[in-house]
Amino acid sequence: MESTVFSLRLDGELLERLRGHAAKRGMSVQDYVVRTLIREDFDERFKTAVDETERFYGKEAGPGEPAALAAPRAPHIRPSAGIA
Repeated sequence: MESTVFSLRLDGELLERLRGHAAKRGMSVQDYVVRTLIREDFDERFKTAVDETERFYGKEAGPGEPAALAAPRAPHIRPSAGIA
């Protein structure tokens, strides 16, 4: 994968907080920031994929089940008060 330089100007307080977060994980600030950006990008792409799947299949379908084939959900059944 090709890499490119990305410069970022940070305020001193933010940089110190980033150093603290990175140190807790045994990482450099650069690695911590890059991993955070990658994680945020993944979260955004994953949410988009979920949204698209729900639009395609419908929200009422269960896991791996298209909405058109989804069986009606049984109402939650509660035992009578005297039955354990």
